[in-house]
Amino acid sequence: MNREDGTITDALRKAIGDCDKSLGQIAADTGIDSGRLSRFARGERTLTLPAADALARYFGLKLVKARKR
Repeated sequence: MNREDGTITDALRKAIGDCDKSLGQIAADTGIDSGRLSRFARGERTLTLPAADALARYFGLKLVKARKR
């Protein structure tokens, strides 16, 4: 997700936390249930791949292949 360390989950949670919009607005904009999004943001649950895809598109995040070290 354009980060050298961390996980996709970390990148999505950071994007949610850094966003100026409320969780309710993000949920409405992405079509993700607001309760599910809230529990994900608090670290209480995971997301389905389609939901993670929707959030990544919303925040403009892209998965990139890491360079070999």
